[in-house]
Amino acid sequence: MTGPIEDRLQQSIEAASGLYHRLVLLVGKTGTGKTAVLHRMAAHRAVPLVNLNLVLSAQLLELTAKQRALRLPRILEQLLDEALEQTMNPSQIQPLIILDNLELLFDPQLRQDPLRLLQGLSRNRRILASWNGRFQAGRLDYAAPDHPEYRCYDSVDALVVGIDGWATIDADN
Repeated sequence: MTGPIEDRLQQSIEAASGLYHRLVLLVGKTGTGKTAVLHRMAAHRAVPLVNLNLVLSAQLLELTAKQRALRLPRILEQLLDEALEQTMNPSQIQPLIILDNLELLFDPQLRQDPLRLLQGLSRNRRILASWNGRFQAGRLDYAAPDHPEYRCYDSVDALVVGIDGWATIDADN
């Protein structure tokens, strides 16, 4: 595994081990190569890569809209636990799981805060997740302001790596 983006992700994942939220976000617009980078990271580290839209939509299919909103956090916990059980080394103290295709979490009908969900999931495991959007001047965006799924965070309790190789861990040093 080579390249500045992979190096920054590796450094950020290791640094996340000591944080309250062990969350690393790979940020970039759609079509910029986030999925390919995540696949390389998963293969290199032999950790699960979960297509969240695919596995989560199958779990939510038979639930009512209200049940989906209420049960989503617990369903996510179970999905991640199952993915880790299939691949985890028992001696691994802080497991890593990689999440891609998170768009479903932004569905307004689910009434969730996607960043807070990811932070909650990252309390007991390290998570590397793709984020379709941008990180600029300490502000994390998802979608355009007039889009129904638009989210903007002025405070991000996570490590952020841009698809261009820029990382908040560099700014912290």
